[in-house]
Amino acid sequence: MIETLTNFFTTSALILFGVAFLIGLFRLIKGPTTADRVVAFDASSAVIMCIVGVVSVIYNTVSFLDSIMLIAIISFVSSVSISRFIGGGRVFNGTNKRNR
Repeated sequence: MIETLTNFFTTSALILFGVAFLIGLFRLIKGPTTADRVVAFDASSAVIMCIVGVVSVIYNTVSFLDSIMLIAIISFVSSVSISRFIGGGRVFNGTNKRNR
């Protein structure tokens, strides 16, 4: 009984996350502005992390959880750098001098 419910919920979660990923991918490709694309990339990476988490539950292992952390770090760094580029045109601020 429990195995049947677990299989049903994991399968339905994967289907829903797949649909959400396709919608995010559509917005990532079609987005009218760069800010929309950044938000769609952020949402798609969150959905990918959820998919990896469900796959980790299906295979009953914790070895996939490291990849979730890696996806989260890469997603955060890329979102911040793209947002800084959109906001000011520069990612790294090389003109500031340190106060000595």
